[in-house]
Amino acid sequence: MINDASNSNPNANSIPNPAQSTAEQLAQWADQLRHMSANGLTFANNIYDRENYQHIQTIAMGLMALATGQTLAEIEPLRGPIFSRPMPLPTVDAAIINSQGQILLIQRADNQKWAMPGGGTDVGESPAQAAAREALEESGVRCQPIALVAVHDSRLCGSKPRHQLYMITFLCLPLDGGIFHEPVSHAHEVLDKGWFAQDALPADLDPGHVTRIPEAFRVWRGDKTAYFDRA
Repeated sequence: MINDASNSNPNANSIPNPAQSTAEQLAQWADQLRHMSANGLTFANNIYDRENYQHIQTIAMGLMALATGQTLAEIEPLRGPIFSRPMPLPTVDAAIINSQGQILLIQRADNQKWAMPGGGTDVGESPAQAAAREALEESGVRCQPIALVAVHDSRLCGSKPRHQLYMITFLCLPLDGGIFHEPVSHAHEVLDKGWFAQDALPADLDPGHVTRIPEAFRVWRGDKTAYFDRA
């Protein structure tokens, strides 16, 4: 939860936070510059302002490359889909829990950690539709979202993405008996998958899912109050 000083000072996020590593602070500043430059490019009405905001955008990309150990050339493909978007990025996760009280988890290929299936949203679909689509694409399991579990700020739940995310979790009912349909369209993103009881979760959970999975079980057990960060 953000402290009172951060709430009262609009520039607080620009002050170095001793709890963050240098790379984490650089990534946060890069994300703030991404937002400001994209917002400026949206409303700039002359070529000089546009050139300045484009320069700020390139600086943001350079900072992000420095923070993540990548090259600017590796970051460049993100200029259009990510760095030109003037907002925190929305993502969704499907907390699919079966009648035996087991949750479906995937082992991510990018960091080898276990997590709920999920990802980014597409234009033209609702967040719930996006959660069901992502679950099918990554695991092959069809599901029906039935309740909102939580809306988390990625900065406050242990997640370590390059950009600030609004992470929306839905409790989902598995369809077709929870079978794994093949082929899986995004199989390259997943190393393994399986069903796990809450007291038998994998040890190597993705940090951003450690606190969110218990929230999903809480809602599954009947508490329909959706969690959100109170800051």
